[in-house]
Amino acid sequence: MKNGTKIAGLILIALLSGCSSSPKPSFYNLSTEGAPSAAADAKTLYSVAVGPLTLPEMLDRPQLVVRVDANRVEIDEFHRWAGPLQQDMVRVIAENMAQALAVPRVLSSTQSGAGDADYRVVVDIQRFDTIPGKGVAIEAAWTVRRSAGGTKSGHVLVEESAGTEGYDALVAAHSRALGRISRDIAQDVQALATTNPG
Repeated sequence: MKNGTKIAGLILIALLSGCSSSPKPSFYNLSTEGAPSAAADAKTLYSVAVGPLTLPEMLDRPQLVVRVDANRVEIDEFHRWAGPLQQDMVRVIAENMAQALAVPRVLSSTQSGAGDADYRVVVDIQRFDTIPGKGVAIEAAWTVRRSAGGTKSGHVLVEESAGTEGYDALVAAHSRALGRISRDIAQDVQALATTNPG
C-alpha cells in the first residue's frame, strides 16, 4: 500500500512539474504606422467605411500561421492574435486611412453610421505570409465605391523585412505592410473624390 501511495505521489509530482514548464502563449495585435496626414480642406470632409475584409480561410484562427516553404505552413499554438485578425486589420486600415486622408470619419463597416458613408472600401487579402527569420508579404486587392457613383480598384503585393529575429518583429513588419496598403487605398479614395466631386 505504501509503495502504491509513493508511486502515485511521484506520478502527481511529475504531472505538476510538466504542467508548470509548459510555455505560456504570447498575444499580438497590429498597430498603425502613423502616416503623415494630408492638409484637411473642404474637399476632404467626407466619410469612409472600411469593410468587409476577407482573408484566406487558413488564417481565420487565433494562432499565427507561419510559412515554412512554398507548400507548407505551421500553426503556432504559442503565438496568437489578441483578437480576430480580420477585425484587427480593418481597424488598422481605417486608422491609417484617417491619418493619410485627414478626415474625421473613417469607420469600420460594422460601426454605427458606416452605412451612410460617402465611400466604401472592400478589401480582399489574398496573401498574408509570415516567414520567421525573414519577413512578411501581404497581397491585397480592393475596390473603393462612392455612394454618389463611381468606383476605383487596386491591387498590390507588399513585402517587408522583419529586420530582427522574433515574432514581435514579424508583427511589426505586418503593421508596416498594412500601412503601405492603407496609403495606396487612400490615394484611390482621393482620386475618386477628385474625378467625382460633390
